[in-house]
Amino acid sequence: MTKQIPRLELAEMESELGAYLTPRVARLKYLGELFKCAAHAPRVLLSFMRFTDALKDALPDELTEAAVLTTATLMENRYERNQHERLCVRLGFGRDWIAEVERLKPDEAVLMTPAQKAVQSYAMAAVQSRGLHCSAEFDSLVALVLPAQAMSIVMLVGRYMTHALVVNTLELEPPVPSIWEDGFDGDGASPKDVRRSGS
Repeated sequence: MTKQIPRLELAEMESELGAYLTPRVARLKYLGELFKCAAHAPRVLLSFMRFTDALKDALPDELTEAAVLTTATLMENRYERNQHERLCVRLGFGRDWIAEVERLKPDEAVLMTPAQKAVQSYAMAAVQSRGLHCSAEFDSLVALVLPAQAMSIVMLVGRYMTHALVVNTLELEPPVPSIWEDGFDGDGASPKDVRRSGS
């Protein structure tokens, strides 16, 4: 893990960024290391987090999580994958559904809806081809969701590729383990409380 970038605590951050992150830290009970590093560019991080919030508002949770778990798995981003596994549990998605998404085999999926499979197929094609060879998968997606949702999914996949690039460059360890490692069962939090936890 690289230590070249000093880690900033909440009280050391630019005031607007600190205020924006405080409710998240209260919900999560920890300050993610990505925030501690990226806080050196507070305007950029604030824009990134507002972008993230807008994407959450633009899509239903099940499409968001299908895209996020797929992208995080493909990008080997355990930091985000582990957090979103936990979020999925809290949102009431079954562990079997989470495992099915993480298998990255939409054609064999039995628990995912057609729209969720289309999201996964698009995300896989987009990530693996760098967006160069995914028009068929995107057309299939557009046939099942609204245009605004389709474009939001494209932007969502890009957001989580960016997150993976940061985490993998800095070699950051996940702030929480995978649900497959510790048997996480939701710790009593409600979906309303956890939906904006993130990164």
